[in-house]
Amino acid sequence: MTRWLGVVWLVLACALPARADDAQPLRITQQSHEFVVQTPGGPMVIKRDKTACGAPLGFIQPLVPQPGVTPVSELDVLNALNDRATLVVDMRDEDEPLEATIPNSYHLAYNELEDRLDVLGCARLGKNLWDCAGAFKIVAFDYGPMCIQAPTGIANLLRLGYPVSQIYYYRGGMLDWEGLGLTTVAGNRPLPKAPATQ
Repeated sequence: MTRWLGVVWLVLACALPARADDAQPLRITQQSHEFVVQTPGGPMVIKRDKTACGAPLGFIQPLVPQPGVTPVSELDVLNALNDRATLVVDMRDEDEPLEATIPNSYHLAYNELEDRLDVLGCARLGKNLWDCAGAFKIVAFDYGPMCIQAPTGIANLLRLGYPVSQIYYYRGGMLDWEGLGLTTVAGNRPLPKAPATQ
């Protein structure tokens, strides 16, 4: 019963507008604060209200952050958590221990990837040069649909030569995971130097 009350509270909190004094318009896309829809009653402007769950600095991320990256759902993430050939990676940039993350996931911040591809199965060839022939399949996530951290990390991985066929993106992130009432754990679980064998 308590768990259901928590889920109801989270859903209501996410649906309610926050303080009215947030004067700066929130972005829907990187370039736009509004979207005009032609309805039978005339044009209607869609804007974004600040909610308790919405990050004001973010904007809606595409379902496919880079061409060739595979989007996944919660069911895919659940299956990946038991797949020894897949690493579920929390790409949020947090210096302090995470209050909540997906169980059995690893923490590797999006802005630390350039020096850490070895833990994802790549071999260093030189400064920012990697051989990723043995790269693990990864499922990347962050705070949720408004967060740019995992998409930025994915773009960095591709720039460094990580194979796009090995990258999966859970856009829902922690916002959707917690909104569905799925179990979370606290703490940052770092990737070991040599992850489990593929």
